[in-house]
Amino acid sequence: MPDELEELYQEVILDHSRSPRNFRTLEDATSAAEGHNPLCGDHFTVYLKLDGDVIREVTFQGSGCAISKASASIMTETLKGKTKAEAEKIFHRFHDLIMTGGNGGAEMGKLAVMAGVHKFPMRIKCAILPWHAIEACLEGKKDPVSTE
Repeated sequence: MPDELEELYQEVILDHSRSPRNFRTLEDATSAAEGHNPLCGDHFTVYLKLDGDVIREVTFQGSGCAISKASASIMTETLKGKTKAEAEKIFHRFHDLIMTGGNGGAEMGKLAVMAGVHKFPMRIKCAILPWHAIEACLEGKKDPVSTE
């Protein structure tokens, strides 16, 4: 990845970390799930409002490192308006992206900024934590999810 592109990606991650989108509780959520990374202390609750099979609203609240907060922020923007099946596909593509740094392509949109995480194996769990929480929401799981 060219240095200019890496710099831009870092700026986007820092922007989402400093000013996370959809960072609030969702009082009328149809489900919520807690995610915790005991290794680094990231701890988020993801709130979801479904209308049938469509994600009408998704928010999060909690604390974590820049990577986990940016990942959660971009995730909420990406999944709003998607169906459960679309969200599941995006989750798997995102997981592959952060594990391999593979070609995110245009279909990954803003999520492509997270491609560089694969270079830092200890940060992969930070990036994927909010995604495990949203997956728990979609599956109706009540127990907190963990990256361990």
